[in-house]
Amino acid sequence: MNARSHAELLLPEVSRETWDRADRLIQILLKWQPRINLVSASTLSDAWTRHVVDSLQLVQAAPTAKAWVDLGSGAGFPGLLIAAALDSADVHLVESDQRKCAFLREAARAMGVTVRIHSMRIEACYGDLPAQIDVVSARALAPLPKLLSLAAPILENGAKGVFPKGRDAEAELTAAREYWNIEAGLMPSISDPHARVVVVSSLSPRPVQQSGG
Repeated sequence: MNARSHAELLLPEVSRETWDRADRLIQILLKWQPRINLVSASTLSDAWTRHVVDSLQLVQAAPTAKAWVDLGSGAGFPGLLIAAALDSADVHLVESDQRKCAFLREAARAMGVTVRIHSMRIEACYGDLPAQIDVVSARALAPLPKLLSLAAPILENGAKGVFPKGRDAEAELTAAREYWNIEAGLMPSISDPHARVVVVSSLSPRPVQQSGG
């Protein structure tokens, strides 16, 4: 069984068209990777599971999303694949690295998906985004407490956060609760039995504790 066929078994609900688009993304990734370090070289041999399945599984957390923002989009995982799977969604990719933005533009053309690429730092992007956002995602961007700080302007406005994490997901969530009032669940990862997807449904800052005196 080849790598794509194995991926299709893991996510049988994903359409053939989406898998074909993922195939084009993998091909262009392999073409660009020697010039730009888009993903860890050690993951290329298992890219279908480590990157494609890991990205496409996030759709399960919000299958009817109409506006999706992906922070730190890098090689397009998950942003480009979200756009491939949710054809009618308004998908925004935020990436400050100009070379990676060039990759994202070429990959989107090759895949036949429509996305809006915001070539800027995350902290500067919020005025460029739609007023109403359903989902914000980020993959391999930062530990959860920092990630929530970056995504807070979107999450506090009612969006759902979908953040794939490794085996330390629960510990990161515990650390985040020191700074945030957070309603969140842990979704099992299809791509890695030891990993989890943190799904945030509500976020607000914890009040600053005043020291006595």
